Amino acid sequence: MLALRLARGSHPLVLLRRLAVAVAAAGTGFLLLSTVGHAAGHPSAADESLVRLLWCTAPLAATAQFAVSTARTDPAARLQRGMTAAGLGPLRLTLLATVSTTLTCLLGVFLALLVFLRLRGDLGGPSTAGLDADLLGAGHPVPLVGALMLLATVPLTAAAATAVALRPRQEAGAAETAAEARPRTAPPSGLPWGIALAAAGLAIEAYASRGTGGHGGLLPLPGRLIGSPPGVLAGWALSAFGLVLAGPGLVHLCGRLLCAGRPGALRLLSGRVLQEESHRLGRPLGVVCAVASAAYAAMKVYEASPSRPFGPLTAVGAAVVLACVTASALTAALESRSARAHTTAALRRLGASASVLHRAAALRALALVIVLAPLTWTVAEMATLPLVH
Repeated sequence: MLALRLARGSHPLVLLRRLAVAVAAAGTGFLLLSTVGHAAGHPSAADESLVRLLWCTAPLAATAQFAVSTARTDPAARLQRGMTAAGLGPLRLTLLATVSTTLTCLLGVFLALLVFLRLRGDLGGPSTAGLDADLLGAGHPVPLVGALMLLATVPLTAAAATAVALRPRQEAGAAETAAEARPRTAPPSGLPWGIALAAAGLAIEAYASRGTGGHGGLLPLPGRLIGSPPGVLAGWALSAFGLVLAGPGLVHLCGRLLCAGRPGALRLLSGRVLQEESHRLGRPLGVVCAVASAAYAAMKVYEASPSRPFGPLTAVGAAVVLACVTASALTAALESRSARAHTTAALRRLGASASVLHRAAALRALALVIVLAPLTWTVAEMATLPLVH
């Protein structure tokens, strides 16, 4: 009840972010239901149905990440003055954020179920509404219990990720205060381990794709990016995880490069901000790089075999993933800007003009693009070679 009251009285921007999470959950839920419909319509093609289900893990993970980033920036989840006296300590605020995320995702999957049943014609009217009946298994009974259990993975995954990300740190105290008082540095192991994992993933993919005959050994849509050996997909996933792990170190590296030599005030300000915010911005930007490299590799593979164009379900999955990771990165940027509000106000009081702050922000964005864009392209190009040659 408290979660509903807080949602009703939230700022319109907060409500818009929650609505976006519901839409992402609806898209992911619809993709999961489509796998159930395909399995019902093609009982002999269990392997292809399993491949479709495995590909749903990408939008499921992207939706969970977006839900976590939205919950982290939700004002209702922050410990405000008077909350502790009212009995809402850090643990209950985490529970409140988890419940809000669950309710938002439940709304999304409920809408997905209604749309799925409507397009199949189970709610009356024409079936599939112009879509290929093969996609949703129209005319074949769908196990409702199994479909509901599969749908439940969306709110459960988002709720579990939110609870883990926002869990109260009991050990925080004097040590955390001292850590906040000194400038943060990049992890010693994040960047080298991330690069090592990305390189290992590319090596595994190249080795596993030997003997597949290039793209001719790939499975049909939507599993065409999976080679005959499962190591191709495993190597690709390992490379993507390496980019995510290396994200904070890469952002910190951008900051160090800006501060190299004898920097002026503008470069010094931009570099210090990137180093300070590398922990907050690194992971979302690493996810963006991983998704961008996967999208580039997918386009190259589809161009190599144009006989099977993108289908509507593939487009829905790609749209959900791209929208979620982009929104998560923008949310992290807004969170970083909010965390620097006191520093920005102090700079304005010292005489820094708005144009200087805008130029510093543009310089930070340019440094990130210069460092991350070539790395993303290199990983994507190297990951594509075993699949199209």
